[in-house]
Amino acid sequence: MSYIAARRVEEKERRRGEIVDAAERLYAEKGWDAVTMDQVARSARLSRALLYVYFRDKEELLFALGERAMQLQRELFTAAVARHVRGVDQVEAIGRAYMAYAETYPHYFDACARFHAHSMSPEPGSNEGACALAGDAVLGIVVAAIRAGIEDRSIRADIGDPMLVAVTLWAFTHGVIQLATTKGTELARFGISVPEFGAYSLQLMRSLTAPLTAG
Repeated sequence: MSYIAARRVEEKERRRGEIVDAAERLYAEKGWDAVTMDQVARSARLSRALLYVYFRDKEELLFALGERAMQLQRELFTAAVARHVRGVDQVEAIGRAYMAYAETYPHYFDACARFHAHSMSPEPGSNEGACALAGDAVLGIVVAAIRAGIEDRSIRADIGDPMLVAVTLWAFTHGVIQLATTKGTELARFGISVPEFGAYSLQLMRSLTAPLTAG
């Protein structure tokens, strides 16, 4: 690639990043439903026409944000796993990291939820495809932790296919986070605090994956 061509690619990636940065700021401030492409263009100091050169619609922009959100998830999960040796501890650490992630980056959590809720048909090289691959990489970390736990016997050997277990634990934890986020008042009415709910959920998840003991 020539110097000029390389500079053009670099400039294109820089501008794309600035667009995603602008969209993320608005997302965090207003919520995704309130964000418009006009607002993103103004925030990124671009014309509306140029914005559509990079992203054909708002959904495409959400995919780019979802990819960024999942890349951060992957970094946080990798760091959580690195602090533990046993697989069961790694799985619990991932659960804690996911809950902290949702609390610290609620717009990222929402972006991931919106991406997974839509009907996917990703094409190679597309924003949707890149987001899907980033999500697969995150799930792969959970699968690896479960396999490690089965191998070191900190997770029950008969628990089943690690991918199925990973998806189930993801669904469980995701649901817990959504309930804690949206139904805190309702939980309090039952005499349950949000921190208590989160801690018990992790304890329950651990007990369900632990090896069976003879009774």
